[in-house]
Amino acid sequence: MPPALAQREFALAAVALLALVVGLAIASGRGESGSGTRLPDRVGDWQTARAGLEASLQSGTSACGVSLGPTSKGVAHPVLPCGAKLYLGYRNEVVLTQVIARGPDQQGIQFGLTQALARALGIEGSATIRWSLAAQR
Repeated sequence: MPPALAQREFALAAVALLALVVGLAIASGRGESGSGTRLPDRVGDWQTARAGLEASLQSGTSACGVSLGPTSKGVAHPVLPCGAKLYLGYRNEVVLTQVIARGPDQQGIQFGLTQALARALGIEGSATIRWSLAAQR
């Protein structure tokens, strides 16, 4: 291979590598993962509330029009609008979820949880959780 051709191929490889490094730096600066999915930021400080399993969130269709099944993850809340995204935290777990129903039915409980969401958080029965709204996109 002639030296001029080898030098050109080396330069092209260096430019391609530089473009890759710059692209990765831009993506990491935006907080994006390799899949391009970015979780929304939290809005405000963590709040505390009582949460518990909500029997009405096990099957059927919720008041927000969500079809419910054994893998549905969401919360019932009396004030937050349907579809509002929020973070729930319990012990070392934090989950991004959304309001999928009105409620809860239990006295002293601010958030009704689907069974799948309660499992993901490690909650059996009821517990004091922390929560924060997620930024709207």
